[in-house]
Amino acid sequence: MEKKKVLFISSEITPYLPETEMSKKSRFLPQGIQERGKEIRTFMPRYGSVNERRNQLHEVIRLSGMNLIIDDTDHPLIIKVASIQSARMQVYFIDNEDYFHRKHIIKDSKGNEFSDNDERAIFYARGVLETVIKLRWAPDLIHCSGWLTSLVPLYIKKAYNDNPLFVNSKVVYSIYNDDFKKPLDVNFRNKLRMNKISEEDTELVDDPTYVNVSRMAIQYADAVIQGSPKINSELTEYIQSNEKLFLDYQPENTYIEAYNDLYNKVLSNIGITI
Repeated sequence: MEKKKVLFISSEITPYLPETEMSKKSRFLPQGIQERGKEIRTFMPRYGSVNERRNQLHEVIRLSGMNLIIDDTDHPLIIKVASIQSARMQVYFIDNEDYFHRKHIIKDSKGNEFSDNDERAIFYARGVLETVIKLRWAPDLIHCSGWLTSLVPLYIKKAYNDNPLFVNSKVVYSIYNDDFKKPLDVNFRNKLRMNKISEEDTELVDDPTYVNVSRMAIQYADAVIQGSPKINSELTEYIQSNEKLFLDYQPENTYIEAYNDLYNKVLSNIGITI
């Protein structure tokens, strides 16, 4: 029987970034899922704080060289890769000088959220999917962690839904306590536009707050996971109102097995709330 393929897309992964709940899960979950018989690929942004020499990142020339157009501007897509030897897994990095070569992740040194975070999320989501296309690797399930990955469910269900590699892909979205305070750029909806994404598809982000961006991710996901012990209460209510397949917060000693069980339910189209 052919192994199921799981694509992990995260905002942060340790040891490339400091340990947080998200970065630790994004490091050990793919390894655990691989050990349970599934094939994996893992992605994160190549932030400026990621030390390329220490972590032995190198560019994958055959995957790099594409330009992504966002708001009528070309942005080069560079792909780098590193190995976590102890886990026998590779991590792919989405790189771009304009968006990711700064020392801080979402906020500057004074705590101000970057004004182009909307475009960074767009570039990251599209960059991962275009790279997977170049890899010719068809994921059965895509697990997105953190709001920076929140556009992937929309793109999979609308813009890329007729691509042979993604036509059968299911999407799981993990919500963490990683909210941003300032709404994204007022032109966010226009920047999201691609073939087959209509005005109606992005109605939820007419006001691009953290809650609304997360709601849109939930809307297009096949299942939702609560990644932090506490998340925004409005999102909890929204998940309940949508009757999404949902997995509550899982502690460190149970989450890998619980997530794997959820994946199997999603892949089997079993719509049971956990």
